Amino acid sequence: MSSVQTQLIEGIVPAHRVAEIKEYYFSRKLREVADMNSRGLDIISLGIGGPDRAPASEVVETLQREAAVKSNHSYQLTVGLPELREAYASWYDKWYGVTLDSASEIQPLIGSKEGILHINLTFLNPGDGVLVPNPGYPTYTSAARLVGARIVNYNLSEERGWQPDFDELESMDLSGVKLMWVNYPHMPTGAPASRHTMERLVDFGRRHGIVIAHDNPYSFILSDKPTSLLQVDGAKDIVVEMNSLSKSHNMAGWRMAMVASNPTFIGWIVKVKSNVDSGQFKPMMLAAIRALQLGPDWYKELNDEYRARREVAMKIMEALSCKVDPRQQGLFLWGRIPDGETSSETLADRTLYDKRVFITPGMIFGSQGDRYIRISLCATRENMERALKRITQ
Repeated sequence: MSSVQTQLIEGIVPAHRVAEIKEYYFSRKLREVADMNSRGLDIISLGIGGPDRAPASEVVETLQREAAVKSNHSYQLTVGLPELREAYASWYDKWYGVTLDSASEIQPLIGSKEGILHINLTFLNPGDGVLVPNPGYPTYTSAARLVGARIVNYNLSEERGWQPDFDELESMDLSGVKLMWVNYPHMPTGAPASRHTMERLVDFGRRHGIVIAHDNPYSFILSDKPTSLLQVDGAKDIVVEMNSLSKSHNMAGWRMAMVASNPTFIGWIVKVKSNVDSGQFKPMMLAAIRALQLGPDWYKELNDEYRARREVAMKIMEALSCKVDPRQQGLFLWGRIPDGETSSETLADRTLYDKRVFITPGMIFGSQGDRYIRISLCATRENMERALKRITQ
């Protein structure tokens, strides 16, 4: 092996943006869990929010049938199939009561995580400010750093129901702030959206000229009435909303998502996206159309299972002496750790190493999450019962 292969060539360094980000927590931690499993430790994972159940059988059958069609394997347009955009529009109309023009106000995405970067690239120049929730999804921060934006955290607290403090926001220096990330039902806390919060977000964005980016993948999970920020009158003027089939339809690995907004914003996003990736696999888009046509029975069965799992997760939280707000929605359970615990990471690591159960420390979502842990509902009831038994023994 040459020296070139064993060491860095002098003078070659990565771009500055590489130093601005860290490896994703779950990427690093799951390697450790995999190593422990390879040593026969049988770790029960309650950390990742990746649905463990399959999509509807008719969705999978559509994919299988269409994948056998020889003409379905060519490149597709960035804007996706017109039928897919129409299906997304019908879905929004049926479940959210929101009217969208499928030709100009919807853009399919290869996953919401990718969409976060597309939106940052569309609206932020280096040095522009972006409001990021604390606690919040870590990708909002890392994607902003990748584009060289200036991160301005706004704090969420349990005392305020994890809703933005608009008095605090108004008192902040908002000069140069161009974008604000919001996410309700909120991840990681599970706080549901309130109409009051949604209306104030739209008003705040309008008055300050700040685009409100709403990440909305959890609205169908443990919720009797899905909500959208676009339900607020005039929201399309200032809001871009992402949605996804990952959680609501058990299609996480399919990378089927979308963004909706006014035609101007969508046009800008398409311009960026068309230079970053290509269209999605046609059979997958056709299968996604079938998923979007599923009726209320699908969502009921989905949520019946998650409710049953949440009951076990509540018992796990109780066994760990953590306090939980029962009004939470989404794929997780968020609990406040006991006052005597040093930190969420200490509790999570002790649970992993002593009980062989992987849970997520709240500190990875920001300083406001340090006194909390998160349990994923994406594990079978049998495994959750096993985890409970290990923790209580």
